[in-house]
Amino acid sequence: MQIKNAKVFTKDFIFEDKNLYIKEGKFATAADENDSEIFDAKGLYAIPGLVDIHFHGSVGCDFMDGEVSSIKKIAAYQASCGITSICPATMTMGEEDIHKACKAGADFVASDSEAELVGINMEGPFVSHNKVGAQNPRFVIPSSAEFFRRAQKVANGLIKLVAIAPEVDGAMQTIKDLKGEVLCSIAHTTANYETAKEAIACGAKHITHLYNAMPPLHHRDPGPIAAGADAKDCDAEIICDGIHIHPSAVRAAFKLFSKERMILISDSMMAVGLNDGEYELGGQKVIVKGRLATLESGTIAGSATNLFDCMKTCVQKMDIPFEDAVRCASYNPARSIGILDKAGSIEEGKKADLLLVDKDLNLKAVLLRGKWLKFNL
Repeated sequence: MQIKNAKVFTKDFIFEDKNLYIKEGKFATAADENDSEIFDAKGLYAIPGLVDIHFHGSVGCDFMDGEVSSIKKIAAYQASCGITSICPATMTMGEEDIHKACKAGADFVASDSEAELVGINMEGPFVSHNKVGAQNPRFVIPSSAEFFRRAQKVANGLIKLVAIAPEVDGAMQTIKDLKGEVLCSIAHTTANYETAKEAIACGAKHITHLYNAMPPLHHRDPGPIAAGADAKDCDAEIICDGIHIHPSAVRAAFKLFSKERMILISDSMMAVGLNDGEYELGGQKVIVKGRLATLESGTIAGSATNLFDCMKTCVQKMDIPFEDAVRCASYNPARSIGILDKAGSIEEGKKADLLLVDKDLNLKAVLLRGKWLKFNL
């Protein structure tokens, strides 16, 4: 397959006018001499398939359903929206429920129309009772390397991230114990600057949904946001749905962490792709109106926006450069969970996951592992 005349997002994070070649489901450097599939993408931007490393569900299904059938519906919706690699998140629930979700993740095999499940994000139960957000406080427990390892065994090694509130008793030791096994992420926390700095030094090189479920950045008590910004090897997730964070705070985060360390996530729950109504997240009732999803208490409960639309919002309503937004929704998340060898950029030998978008960032086509899933040229 050949895709000609596109403005291609390169490994140098810039757009260049060039042709693309695909062989056997992967990007190649030259055309096959017998190739008769040629597509003209003049006027369109070619970007890598997006990688969402933190979301919970879609189209009425949640990863915590613990059913392969639910993951298949989620993966099909995500792929149709240009999210070609997914790392869905668990919730703070009982160990049996977490294991059920992990087992379903390990058993899932993507069809030609479904995003590939490249990992699992274990969000909970090692969070702070004082910053549970939309997590269920009944199931919060102290962090435990052995608890994680039991889940990882069920997941067949798929867990790439584990959320930990570092100020909770035993958490720092857990971070040390898990270094080299999984990426620990500072999350749902009341940690001050010093505690967060120590956690990063111990191996927690990631921050879950920056700003949300953590102390704010204060000039005398800067907290985990400043600790992460100061550590040049710590990434930060951010939800750019237009609900969770003010555009100015998003721009400030990009200045603090730089485009090299920011990761766009959706944190979407089961309502994304559906109409307003009542849904569920982690066993708790969620009310969705437009892009706003809340518990009955009014607490924001994930988002109702997919990652492609978050990226689009980031560019069009938050003034983040298009090149930076693309990088933070593809390359950076793939790097963070260790799958950059097969996803995250348009390079020879990687999966031919590709999106074609117009100048207004409308999604025109999705190429999934070398086959057109959506085509509207």
